Amino acid sequence: MKAIEVSSLSKTFDHLIAVDHISFEVEEGEIFGFLGANGAGKTTTIMMLATAINPSSGRATVRGHDIIQDKDEVRKSIGIVFEEMSLDVRLTARENLDFHARMYHLDKKSRKKRVSDVLGLLGLKSKQDMLVEHYSGGMQRRLEVARGMLNYPQVLFLDEPTLGLDVQTRRMLWNYAKKLNRESGTTILLTTHYVEEADYLCDRVAILDQGKIVVVDTPEGLKSSLGGSLLSIMLSQEAFAKDMAKLLEGVSWVRGVSQRGSWLDLSVEAGGTRIPEIVKLAKEHGFAVSSVSQHKPSLEDAFLHYAGKKLTGDENWKIS
Repeated sequence: MKAIEVSSLSKTFDHLIAVDHISFEVEEGEIFGFLGANGAGKTTTIMMLATAINPSSGRATVRGHDIIQDKDEVRKSIGIVFEEMSLDVRLTARENLDFHARMYHLDKKSRKKRVSDVLGLLGLKSKQDMLVEHYSGGMQRRLEVARGMLNYPQVLFLDEPTLGLDVQTRRMLWNYAKKLNRESGTTILLTTHYVEEADYLCDRVAILDQGKIVVVDTPEGLKSSLGGSLLSIMLSQEAFAKDMAKLLEGVSWVRGVSQRGSWLDLSVEAGGTRIPEIVKLAKEHGFAVSSVSQHKPSLEDAFLHYAGKKLTGDENWKIS
């Protein structure tokens, strides 16, 4: 049985299509990631799968339970960590978890054991009696993950789990997520717009853009789909870059071309050995090449290739 099965799932708010007929599957014990810019449909998808909102059309199951017909069974099998913090900072960590465990109708003995277990799993046991308002941002995030694990979930949803955290704390939380997956066998579906997070954590990644799944593959598969190497070439004028891009699109060993101002990013076969041919082609057509660099494809390169936008800075920036 698949942990998650989704078929042509859509969600529309008035005239806005937030999620547009997406289909995918998540295997048991897999860490599956949605990588996309703000507004790509990541959170809306998780909210539908967690039964918080109903889809406009399509079908999905979690652990074999239909998200519309079997909502109670779905909720019993999942844990969720929302993007926005929802802890009571005036309570201690242990009190937060004990209160939440009562909502799952755990008896006193079971509550005590489970609260102790998840605090230990997330490295918070020594701080369990500290008020949450005195926790660092990373500790609060770990406590929310611990809370999401209280009901022994078979599927854990993490919505932008490290948003706003510093690099060191973010890496620490990644390691805890891997530990949860490895030691408990929990299937994890996470949303993120941090490329390095998806690359480090995920067994497979779905790139989302404007409510659609553009491609699904392993991080390495997405990188290798761009070819052996990428070349970045700067022309002396933006107009020259546009004309040069058209020329290169007709070259057999060029697998892909994208333009960003005066720069061209090329996915090519045989890497740097093609640089003299590119410079020669430019010179023959009167274009001056100002700079050339070469690097192996990264997951960010793959995102740029498939979604055509950056994930940092101005997320409305498009490749022309």
